[in-house]
Amino acid sequence: MSKLTKNQKLVSKKIETGKAYTLKEASALVKEITTTKFDASVDMDVRLGVDPRKANQMLRGVVSLPHGTGKQVRVLALCPPDKEAEAVAAGADYVGLDEYINKIKGGWTDIDVIITLPSVMGKIGALGRILGPRGLMPNPKSGTVTNDIGLAIKEVKQGKIDFKVDKTGIVHSSIGKITFHPDQIRENAKEFVSTLIKLKPSTAKGTYIKSIYLSSTMSAGIKVEPKSVDEM
Repeated sequence: MSKLTKNQKLVSKKIETGKAYTLKEASALVKEITTTKFDASVDMDVRLGVDPRKANQMLRGVVSLPHGTGKQVRVLALCPPDKEAEAVAAGADYVGLDEYINKIKGGWTDIDVIITLPSVMGKIGALGRILGPRGLMPNPKSGTVTNDIGLAIKEVKQGKIDFKVDKTGIVHSSIGKITFHPDQIRENAKEFVSTLIKLKPSTAKGTYIKSIYLSSTMSAGIKVEPKSVDEM
């Protein structure tokens, strides 16, 4: 059995085994147990009482975090010339159409989000095999296929993220950075969980929010008491 490092021993003393912390406590504690030298991401894992195998319980959606994610999001706007100025003004990192479609066909995917218009989707469909596995394919449900391309770009830049339940019924998402103030982590977490509750499928029975864990990159997970989210 491997020995615990000095930092791991200190961390283990701060987390009480089996205890479910309030969201306020967990938001502060996650900063205390993070020992990485870089600005780690703060992640939230929520196990839902849904069956993803059923189409009417395959939950996905978007949420605009009050304090953003702390991550620099690289946005590609695939749009015709008459929309390029709007995309640039909104903050898109890359703007164009055919030249970027050809770059993607050649293997370029050095971006985080692609935003486009419904009229352009016919050209982008052929990129599905490249973009799909990387989670980059534009989708109307996530707001990345829209005629209001400027607003969509601004929202993504300000912290709008999309999420989807996995095959085990868990939704994973990054909700900030460890350098955030505990209140910022807490408020982002509350907004994320509140959005999940609003999207509860009508066919989901029993306990909907089964468990919530908060962690940072390479840190232990902190169990959060679901009811504490509503108490804020």
